[in-house]
Amino acid sequence: MKTHFERALRHGLLVLLSLTCATAHAQDYAGEEETEEPKEKDTRTLKERLFWGGGINIGFGTVTNIGVEPIIGYKVDRANRWSVGVGGTYNYFRQNTAAYNYETSIYGYKAFTRYKILPQFFVHSEFNQFSYQLYNGGAGPRDRLWIPYLLVGGGYAANIGGRTYLTFQALWDVIQDPNSPYRAGTPFITGGFAVGF
Repeated sequence: MKTHFERALRHGLLVLLSLTCATAHAQDYAGEEETEEPKEKDTRTLKERLFWGGGINIGFGTVTNIGVEPIIGYKVDRANRWSVGVGGTYNYFRQNTAAYNYETSIYGYKAFTRYKILPQFFVHSEFNQFSYQLYNGGAGPRDRLWIPYLLVGGGYAANIGGRTYLTFQALWDVIQDPNSPYRAGTPFITGGFAVGF
């Protein structure tokens, strides 16, 4: 019998694979010409094909939240419109109020695909798994759970010089796992940076 984690992981990977195949097929179709000509060799170096970046968050006070989210990606096509990649997440979270004192670590991973519809605007899809130790009222923290997210949406990349970009994106979760700490319909709004985007 498959666990919830295995079903969610399989579902997320199938959706990412479907998006990747559909994008690749659309690009092949768009590139067809009436006369068959040999395709030019892709002369991009590995450095030109790769990009990296991520985000950090820091917040102090009654709620302390410190996190890092590195990513690395690969530009699939020669026009540098379609890319795929992976990343990781770690957050230290502490909330200290008169009602309770709660401290935990949140960590996980992601696989993503994105397509630039214009040089600055892109559509984005990613599958995430985050490990949470959710708070259970006066009973204290619950057992640690892996919670899946399949996020879809889009974003904007602003060049700030050379090969460096600031990125902003809004993504919505389509899985809506019942253990998710986020309300249905609430977008994940994130910002970060990328080199070689």
